[in-house]
Amino acid sequence: MIKLSIVVSYYKALENLKLILKALNVQSVSGFEVIISEDDNNPETIDFLDKESKDYSFPILHVHQEVDNGFRKNMMLNKSIKASNAETLAFIDGDCIPHKHFVKGYINNTEEGVMLKGRRVMLGATITNKIVEDRSLEHLKTIKILLSDSSRKKEALYLGNNSLMLTMKDKGLLGCNWGIKKKHLIDINGFDEDYVRAAVGEDTDVEWRLKRLGIGSKSVKNKAIVYHLHHERSYSIEGVEINRALLKEKIALGNFKCINGLEKS
Repeated sequence: MIKLSIVVSYYKALENLKLILKALNVQSVSGFEVIISEDDNNPETIDFLDKESKDYSFPILHVHQEVDNGFRKNMMLNKSIKASNAETLAFIDGDCIPHKHFVKGYINNTEEGVMLKGRRVMLGATITNKIVEDRSLEHLKTIKILLSDSSRKKEALYLGNNSLMLTMKDKGLLGCNWGIKKKHLIDINGFDEDYVRAAVGEDTDVEWRLKRLGIGSKSVKNKAIVYHLHHERSYSIEGVEINRALLKEKIALGNFKCINGLEKS
């Protein structure tokens, strides 16, 4: 039985994707599928999946663009929702490697009427280079993270069901690590495809609409961990400001069910 659909937003970085799939192949629990949500149409990705997908212990679905028309992440996320076979979805980015209990964290904590919010360890350049060059997850052991050039190291401490949780105020939703019941995304008509620039549209916008619907928040910090591979920022400040202005307009209208989403009005 498929209990969780993990949607991996992916663009061109195939070596990173291989590391993510490697980490998902050693999860502590089963019962999940992986949806590679590719904002591109890369023959190299298709060739890799054709040859290697059978070597993984979980089913892999691949959704992709017909052509690369620039940033269309939200469009691909909506296609991924439609392709999913589980009642619960977890979203990560193609530069985030999941901890071995990542799936367990989402399966054990999912509940109706709640969005699950995870955080990320920000890997430094040095440790990222080691991971990529060695193609090894051994560098992600907690002690190595704590001794590395990474930041947000507290997020690397796995506490599971331990009552001694590191407290987290209701911080904003991060598009690189969060989850929710699929039906709640359907209720808000999915991701808003009016956002054609990175940031805000794939997390902040979704969060305010879910809250307006009455969906609460629950932290899976230190339960569902991801490790963010270091790289240069891939979005512009100007683009973020444009998205924020668009968000402000949408909030003013109060329409939590977007017009240009899973279904088109």
